[in-house]
Amino acid sequence: MRFELPSLPGGSAGLRAELRAFLAEAGRDWTPAVRARSWMGFDREFSRELGARGWIGMVWPKAYGGHERSGLERVVVLEELLAVGAPVGAHWIGDRQSGPLILRRGTEEQRRKILPGIASGKLAFCIGLSEPEAGSDLAALRTKAERVPGGWKLNGRKIWTTNAHLSDWMIALVRTSPAPEGGSRHAGLSQLLVDLRLSGISIRPIRDLLGEESFNEVTFDDVLLPEDALLGQEGAGWAQATEELALERSGPERYLSSLPALTAGVDALRDVPGADVAVGRMVARLNTLRGMSLSVAGMLEAGEAPAQEAALVKDAGNDFEQRLPEQIRALLEPEDMPEDLRALLADLTQLAPTFSLRGGTREILRGIIARELGLR
Repeated sequence: MRFELPSLPGGSAGLRAELRAFLAEAGRDWTPAVRARSWMGFDREFSRELGARGWIGMVWPKAYGGHERSGLERVVVLEELLAVGAPVGAHWIGDRQSGPLILRRGTEEQRRKILPGIASGKLAFCIGLSEPEAGSDLAALRTKAERVPGGWKLNGRKIWTTNAHLSDWMIALVRTSPAPEGGSRHAGLSQLLVDLRLSGISIRPIRDLLGEESFNEVTFDDVLLPEDALLGQEGAGWAQATEELALERSGPERYLSSLPALTAGVDALRDVPGADVAVGRMVARLNTLRGMSLSVAGMLEAGEAPAQEAALVKDAGNDFEQRLPEQIRALLEPEDMPEDLRALLADLTQLAPTFSLRGGTREILRGIIARELGLR
């Protein structure tokens, strides 16, 4: 594995300053609960405002609503949004992976129909991968699509589908033909574009530790999809989903989910004896993770597929962002903790267990890393 640090493009400092000025005003009334949820928080109006400013679909061609900027400029935008805990969930999945996948594998009609809506912040996507009883064994999925006159008939269930109840579309990995006997279970899988407003789709929220319902179980009961619902090549779904996961696992959201707590914690810890050493260690680790994530972004910009490097960023980043709330709490006496920081830490502590589940568990990621290192 290698992590070569790329240089940010010229103009990045100006872009960062523009974002900070915008976010200072837009986030004036964000509560600690909003900031704790960050990229899991769903706010369509805020996403539309970002879209209007050209901060979604930044690297896509202008013909599809994009702005033809560099991937590293996009990283600058992501860093600033995450640093303040902006509620970006309404466009996050579409901008991060669904849109790029459609851009790479979709038909011209699919690109023109969907990508401008994502770039404007008007279309929200969710991810249709996990299934009941399959655990982390994604190839054991049972959701099936069979050809019927005029299209496909979809049956099955997806689970842990974040914000499905609020989203417009899902890219679902399904079985379109049986796996060959004695052959790879990955054969016969395809990806379908699913309009979540269609008849036969039911969405049941799953309540989390905070009492919220961002996770969902999605059931497909004889859902009829048009012929052009197929995304990419029939039977190539596993390779496409793996390509998609490289986009999902390497971004700054994999180590910055708790950053608003670190920022608030630094202010509260300025006069606490000995806290500077602990904070320095946290910041040093944060800087290392940022360099690794930027390196993966540079590889993606160059057209590479750094699946193993992305897995390592996510594994190490999840460990950092999960530990951070408790590390800050341990440095402060309860009576010295500002109320906003207390509320932020309380929410993050309950959310943190999910950080290493979304996008692939530690066990899955470490298996990927081990294969790259020749250990399995």
